[in-house]
Amino acid sequence: MLNLILFGPPGAGKGTQSEKIIAKYKLIHLSTGDLLRNEIQAGSELGLKAKTLMDQGILVPDEVVIGMIDNKLKEHKDAAGFIFDGFPRTVKQSEALDQLLASYDESISVMIALVVDDNELLARLLNRGKTSGRPDDQNESLISKRIQEYNSKTKPVADYYQAQGKFVAIDGIGEIDFIFEEINQAISKVTV
Repeated sequence: MLNLILFGPPGAGKGTQSEKIIAKYKLIHLSTGDLLRNEIQAGSELGLKAKTLMDQGILVPDEVVIGMIDNKLKEHKDAAGFIFDGFPRTVKQSEALDQLLASYDESISVMIALVVDDNELLARLLNRGKTSGRPDDQNESLISKRIQEYNSKTKPVADYYQAQGKFVAIDGIGEIDFIFEEINQAISKVTV
């Protein structure tokens, strides 16, 4: 199985590249945001628990998110692999994900980080905000805060996978197809 984490700050191009990766490698896309919305919509026990917490403005605990990921792994036992999007965001979540995957005799194959400097991210997000309708893409100070949050809280996750020899940084500035080719090269090194 190919289990890939696509990592990078808001505006790095994860959405664009994940679509291309999913199409080429036939991976199941695991977005924690989508998982939460789907579980809530389905009225599952985990979804109801998550909704109660979210309605109170409380972050959904890692155990609930891991439970939702576990449900997806069970649902797609014959998948070619998974692409994790928006998870893990902390070392604790990384450890929990590793334990969950180990229970299926699987592991993370590679973490690919799209690296884009903060000024480029700001420009991309403001530009995206003109068409996305997302208010968090239209406010410069909010965008800067999101980028700072990413830089301070998620860098330890990159360090965690780097210590396992599973971290690959790819320049996220340039032609989309060129960046995708760099991603393919990184994947080919773990699927040989």
